[in-house]
Amino acid sequence: MSSVVSIVLGMVIAVHQFKSVIDAVDTGNRFAEGKTVTLRLDPDDEKAIWLEDRIGPSRPTCEISGPGDPALTSPGIDVFLTRDETWNPLYTIEVSQAGDYRITCDSERPSEFAIGDLGGLVALGGRLVLAVLLPLFGVGAGIAVVLITAFRRRGHHKRLLAERYGSGAM
Repeated sequence: MSSVVSIVLGMVIAVHQFKSVIDAVDTGNRFAEGKTVTLRLDPDDEKAIWLEDRIGPSRPTCEISGPGDPALTSPGIDVFLTRDETWNPLYTIEVSQAGDYRITCDSERPSEFAIGDLGGLVALGGRLVLAVLLPLFGVGAGIAVVLITAFRRRGHHKRLLAERYGSGAM
């Protein structure tokens, strides 16, 4: 029974992770270099600025202003793919208090930016480890229960035979 539960739980986790990565970047609300966007953020929000990856060198920079001491930090390596676009995280947005924050990005060439959640395909791979390990653990536990039960029954059967026919039947 635990095997079935762990397999179903692993599948639910995998589906949830796939759904979260599908909507990671809000490509419907893009903004170009030089434009300012205003976001309502809380300290618990895990948001990032994503850059549409186009051919050619670019060194985009972004600035954030708002209450407290907001910061833009390195997001690490990741990627978000749509049917015909590739997006890479540019900055992670960190805020210490709830409020409205203004973000402006500049680039050496025409670029498009979007706000989204942290985690694209690379993060998905890491989060899917649990979705794969959980069913494997369940199947392993199920196999262990079957083997232990089989060995114990075999030993019990031998003891019963020994009692019935004497100790020579073992």
